[in-house]
Amino acid sequence: MYIQRPKGTQDLLPIDSVKRQHIEDKLRKIASLFNYKEIRTPTFEKTELFRRSIGEETDVVSKEMYSFKDDEFTLKPEMTAPVIRAYIENGLQNESPFQKLYYIANMYRHERPQAGRYREFSQFGVEAIGSNDYLVDAELISLGAKMLNEFGIGNIVFKINTIGTTEERARFLVDLKKYLNQYENKLSQDSLIRLQTNPLRILDSKTDYEIEILKNSPVLYDYLNPETKSHFDNVLNALSILEIKYEIDYRLVRGFDYYTSTTFEVLSDDLGAQNAIFGGGRYDNLVEQLGGKPAPAIGFACGLERLSMILEKNNYKFPVGEKVEYYFVTMGADAKLFSLKLMEDLRNKGIKCETDFLNRSVKSQMKEANKIDAKYVIVIGENEMKEEKFKIKNMSDSMEKIVDYADFTDYAEKNSKGK
Repeated sequence: MYIQRPKGTQDLLPIDSVKRQHIEDKLRKIASLFNYKEIRTPTFEKTELFRRSIGEETDVVSKEMYSFKDDEFTLKPEMTAPVIRAYIENGLQNESPFQKLYYIANMYRHERPQAGRYREFSQFGVEAIGSNDYLVDAELISLGAKMLNEFGIGNIVFKINTIGTTEERARFLVDLKKYLNQYENKLSQDSLIRLQTNPLRILDSKTDYEIEILKNSPVLYDYLNPETKSHFDNVLNALSILEIKYEIDYRLVRGFDYYTSTTFEVLSDDLGAQNAIFGGGRYDNLVEQLGGKPAPAIGFACGLERLSMILEKNNYKFPVGEKVEYYFVTMGADAKLFSLKLMEDLRNKGIKCETDFLNRSVKSQMKEANKIDAKYVIVIGENEMKEEKFKIKNMSDSMEKIVDYADFTDYAEKNSKGK
């Protein structure tokens, strides 16, 4: 019996890799358009980094991390904390007080696999570090909107909220606990644990009866200071000016402890139960929390598997991979060697070409050239080598052209890609 891939992972076959490369290329161009620069961090980090940033009682830290070597290191379950660690460690704030960074990387979480949720998954994300200007919030959100627009994704709901400062939430949580204590016998086991460790996470419950209970619970927005509300109002006003439609959801919270102030999610009905395309928010205390000088920041992350799913459901037109321009059909060992030299010359000119390596018949080689949709076919045999000229057949219209060996590479270069 063959060995199967680990549960919750996937193979990207060549046809899938072409699609993924297209997605990543577009995302890189969009990030660059907004002057974000790419950052890459190690696949694993010190476990303490995630405990201090995400929060000890979050599901990710308490249940889902892949840790090893006596729990010292962990495969990264998210990228914000590693980016901030790299920002601090490499003194990026000394290069510029405001940094705009993006990443495309794999993450790892030991959770129940389901549609759009894997144990190894890829994310595109952006982090803007060093400014608390509400315009940064609006611009970052507009980057996300630009991403959706570039891929032609509609049928979405853009939800936004503000969860205030640590001090404002502390006042709110006192009253939220009092309210929820009345329903202790009706709360789920997970919510009972969160009631003691992180009551804010209960607001994110997906259980119908808990959603009903929360309808009459205190609202965090009512506990915010005028300054926090003003920041949020300014963000909303900027989004309106940018013509980005949104819904205010005062019960929207994020799953990690480091979030503050502006939070948002983009949801799609095309994704089923796991319906978030991307989400993020401010984390103004995280840099200081991880040992750096205080610096406000905001970011978001987008799962590439979910983005791929919604594109497939919307019948997005992915480009095909670059075609083989010249396919060499060969007759005999000398012809194969002769063709190998011709292909080397073409590849040095940046021209994609291929030949047969299975010693098939001429008929079978022609079928293969047609199967891979080669643009041109050249048959090389004893006569072609002796006369040092051969026919180039255009596979789209069957037209043929005779070219001298000495002129071939120049001809091919001029003819390549419409030149």
